[in-house]
Amino acid sequence: MRLHRSVVLGLVLMWGAWAQEAGRKIFESQCALCHGQSGAGGRGPALNRPKLARAPDDAALREFIVNGFGDMPGAWQLHADEVAAVATYVRSLGAVPAEVLPGDAERGSQVYAANGCKGCHIVGGEGEGFGPELTAVGSRRAAAFLRQTILQPAATLPFGFQYVVVTSAAGTAVRGVRVNEDSFTIQVREAGGRYHSFRKADVKELRRLDGETPMPSYQGRIRGAELEDLVAYLASLKGKS
Repeated sequence: MRLHRSVVLGLVLMWGAWAQEAGRKIFESQCALCHGQSGAGGRGPALNRPKLARAPDDAALREFIVNGFGDMPGAWQLHADEVAAVATYVRSLGAVPAEVLPGDAERGSQVYAANGCKGCHIVGGEGEGFGPELTAVGSRRAAAFLRQTILQPAATLPFGFQYVVVTSAAGTAVRGVRVNEDSFTIQVREAGGRYHSFRKADVKELRRLDGETPMPSYQGRIRGAELEDLVAYLASLKGKS
């Protein structure tokens, strides 16, 4: 039996409406905590873009949702129809207009340079890599998150981040970011990029600086128009198109 074209079109529209609403509900309950209610990003990357680097097509996006990646857990508990609905909703977020920010990105690049941000961050291959690379930070983080990180960096630490001080048996202390750790060893990267590997049985003290970060707070140091310009500059960094 062949269905009339209008019937097929009606079924497609019904599926689209159902998927949009079902996907929104699942997204808001399980995904928005990291990606933001509107998909503008937070601890997770922004999704309100026409193109997603790790999910160039719908099949890849559905696979990404099911299997997860990095800190993002896989949604193995969802039915295939629910996964498809979430993917449909995520794709719809790409039609959301980009944030309109009050700052000027060009002036913000000068604020970035004047405050020595290149000493810890890389943008387009320039700078040092002790802190996170910022080449595409505007595609991963919302403006509100960027502003909070500038003013209160300890409030936006990524999951699993750990700042430590390791004191060797000889009394030499190394302060840096934990790169890797298991039951017997720990690897640390200090400012300047040098890596150290320690056997825990051989260290005098391993102190975990919970809630601390090597990035200083710029509260009171960058304010007003300069702050808005810097946020606009960071938000403009989208990486490769």
